[in-house]
Amino acid sequence: MSRATGARPGAHSYPRVARLNEVLREVIADEIERVATSDERLELVTVTAVLCDPDLQHATVLFASLPEGARAALSRARPRLQSAVAHQVKLKRTPQLAFAADPVVAQGERVEQALRSLHDQ
Repeated sequence: MSRATGARPGAHSYPRVARLNEVLREVIADEIERVATSDERLELVTVTAVLCDPDLQHATVLFASLPEGARAALSRARPRLQSAVAHQVKLKRTPQLAFAADPVVAQGERVEQALRSLHDQ
C-alpha cells in the first residue's frame, strides 16, 4: 500500500461498477455491430451507457436509435448479447440485460427543437 494515498499501487481511481459499466458498454456495442449485419433495425443503434446494479445481477443498456423497432430488435438479440458478455467478461454471473432509450438523448432533442424555434422567430 502506498502511504501517501492509502491505495495499493496501480489501483483504479474509480469504482469497480463504473469500470464494469464501461467494459459492458464496449462488449455490447461491438456485438450489436455484428448482429446488425442480419437485422437492419440495429444498424443505427448507439449504446450510450450501461448501468449495472451494485450487486451485478442486472444491467440496463441505454441506447440511442433512429429506427423505431430498435428496442424490439435488441430484446430479440438479448440472448446473443448476453452470451457475448459471458464469454468476454470474467464474472461469476453475467448480469441480466434490459434495454431502455437514453433519456438524455430525448432531452437534447427537446432543447435543440426549442433553440430552433427561437432562431426561427
